[in-house]
Amino acid sequence: MANITKKVSWSSRADESGSAGDATPLLNGSEQPRYSRQQSAGGNMFHIGRLSTVDLEEEITSEEDSLRGRPKEIPHNEKLLSLKFESLDYDNIENQLFLEEERRMSPMNFRCLEISRWVVCGLIGFLTGLIACSIDIIVEKLAGYKYQAVKENIEKFTEGGGLSVSLILWAVLNSAFVMVGSIMVAFFEPIAAGSGIPQIKCYLNGVKIPRVVRLKTLMVKVFGVICSVVGGLAVGKEGPMIHSGAVVAAGVSQGRSTSLKRDFKIFEYFRRDTEKRDFVSAGAAAGVSAAFGAPVGGVLFSLEEGASFWNQMLTWRIFFASMISTFTLNFFLSVYHKTAGQLSSPGLINFGRFDSETMAYDLLEVPLFIIMGAIGGVLGALFNILNYWLTIFRIRYVHRPCLQVMEAMLVAAVTATVSFTMIYFSNDCQPLDPDHAEEYPLQLFCADGQYNAMATAFFNTPERSVRSLFHNQPGTYNPLTLGLFTLTYFFLACWTYGLAVSAGVFIPSLLIGAAWGRLFGILLAAISPTSSIWADPGKYALIGAAAQLGGIVRMTLSLTVIMMEATGNVTYGFPIMLVLMTAKIVGDYFVEGLYDIHIKLQSVPFLHWEAPATSHWLTAREVMSSPVTCLNRIEKVGTIVDILSNTSTSHNGFPVVVQITGSDEPAKLCGLILRSQLIVLLKHKVFVELARSRLTQRKLQLKDFRDAYPRFPPIQSIHVSQDERECMMDLTEFMNATPYTVPQETSLPRVFKLFRALGLRHLVVVDDENRVVGLVTRKDLARYHMGKHGLEELQLAQT
Repeated sequence: MANITKKVSWSSRADESGSAGDATPLLNGSEQPRYSRQQSAGGNMFHIGRLSTVDLEEEITSEEDSLRGRPKEIPHNEKLLSLKFESLDYDNIENQLFLEEERRMSPMNFRCLEISRWVVCGLIGFLTGLIACSIDIIVEKLAGYKYQAVKENIEKFTEGGGLSVSLILWAVLNSAFVMVGSIMVAFFEPIAAGSGIPQIKCYLNGVKIPRVVRLKTLMVKVFGVICSVVGGLAVGKEGPMIHSGAVVAAGVSQGRSTSLKRDFKIFEYFRRDTEKRDFVSAGAAAGVSAAFGAPVGGVLFSLEEGASFWNQMLTWRIFFASMISTFTLNFFLSVYHKTAGQLSSPGLINFGRFDSETMAYDLLEVPLFIIMGAIGGVLGALFNILNYWLTIFRIRYVHRPCLQVMEAMLVAAVTATVSFTMIYFSNDCQPLDPDHAEEYPLQLFCADGQYNAMATAFFNTPERSVRSLFHNQPGTYNPLTLGLFTLTYFFLACWTYGLAVSAGVFIPSLLIGAAWGRLFGILLAAISPTSSIWADPGKYALIGAAAQLGGIVRMTLSLTVIMMEATGNVTYGFPIMLVLMTAKIVGDYFVEGLYDIHIKLQSVPFLHWEAPATSHWLTAREVMSSPVTCLNRIEKVGTIVDILSNTSTSHNGFPVVVQITGSDEPAKLCGLILRSQLIVLLKHKVFVELARSRLTQRKLQLKDFRDAYPRFPPIQSIHVSQDERECMMDLTEFMNATPYTVPQETSLPRVFKLFRALGLRHLVVVDDENRVVGLVTRKDLARYHMGKHGLEELQLAQT
């Protein structure tokens, strides 16, 4: 325990003002902690000792101790763990209703269900591809109109003077688009801000993020990302496609829209967390596939970044959704471009095809690729650290919607001003070929037949800028242009990520990396001008782009395949893999990936793949939640209503215990029931007395629970009369009679592995005689993490 900076003490929550003898310190496991179990008058409340932490290095005065309970940092940061997030149930609730339904189903029924899953995945892919196609066409049209108007204005005022008018026009157009998108996000659906990837990662990890897969969120996301990209911000439209695909999947798989209050009476079997999460992982993969034209990359992204639980059939269905998504996007874009049936175009981003002959690489370049990977890791870590402090500032001071809209407009205006200033003062003039690839070439003060090279990078959508850095001929950019562009765009992208707009970080990262990668190639050619190895700076732009993106988001496997599929070049698989691994290793030395940072800042109880390395000395007894509210198998309705109505607790799972008749022995565990199930039972008045008098019309079925999913009514909306409070409720048929349990001496890593692998929401801790002593939830496990000084425990906050 040398590397643990804290000691553990037990104190009973039931007696806040307990005497000094009530707490027994636990040091090195040498002493067994005393714990007290108290039963309330109803015999169904257990109060178990709870963990508190103190530092070994210093004495704590009573004043400091009182301050310790208060969070030193503001809510929603990495020092706290929020209690507002609930867990999803990936484990099926095997009660009598569920088992009876499963036993009634024939093999043909199960085959039909499997076919339905494939149909749903096909629909997810089709709709995601359709959304991606719509976004692409609208962005292309609106951005075209904007850049054409500004270009004509600049050309008009270049000779006669008055370019300030052009600057104002550009800034106003940018701010107007961004204002509309930001108002939609800040005032109507704040969860639609950003790329949505951290939220989807959390959802697939088993955390219920409020409103993350709603129809309204999808509409704001799509509309917002169009405004952000057209508004000229340093953002991409690819990241939000992953969130959009996930929302589509969550909606389609349920066969109804709770927002529109329409039930199509299809796919009712899939109305539970287990099935929904599988489909959401397929939607996320379809989003990647549509964004980059990378079906395999989409599957690997879902595996690496998202889905916590995986099996072979799920892999095939996700691949099918990704394939349909790419096909749909390509087909409709080919119709739009009047080349119907031409399906060879990639996804939303077109990196262009790299020629394998000119893209050959040598053994001598491998160390250079490793160096580029290290540069990408360092720059990525710097990006993440700056964005972290900026996000902390926003949480503290820019939390009102009106301020968020104003900040977004300010960033849009500053982006336009910086871009215009860089173009205005740049003297990098390049000859304009007859078959030039530049979409909006600006002449400005260049001679006739020439264009401003800086404008190619700034006066364009980010996707086109990336393509020009990859494929323009050597000599197209001078080193000063690339250096200045890298520096300014780096800080603009860092400032932009986290605004109240729908936007992704993929394309800005690729653009920054492509710029310094091309600069790297040009400098190599200058150092050794006789060597033909460094002839094409475009390949270094590709490697730099991969290194920068890998340094920021820390993806390896999926990003390698995405880059290979998007560029259509398998030759560079090894170098891309090499730089991504180097960037991840170097970046992880300094700070976590961008998505993980934002998950921590939202105080989400996210469970990683493994328990903290030095946590073996902790046991289930020390991490479990207590006191535990238990219910009798046949419980009084009034007691259930009082427990659910208690605002001081928000328990979602209740162990069910049974008392042996005529025995003095304490009640023993016989099942587990959820808050949502109890609410449905109260709503349908499933009382013993009513069942005996045959006043109930029919027996409650699983369909009643599925119809209420996922928005179960609050307990306040259910009216229970005084007479009904005296009735009894039999929970036998509805509780999970075989909940997972662990002995109280089970080590934390073992508890963590069981909880994480099975996707549990509640894990009951029992003693040797099967009596409930505690309950382990997600927050109990997520509290422990490896900090700078060893194992640390986070505080819980009602935020």
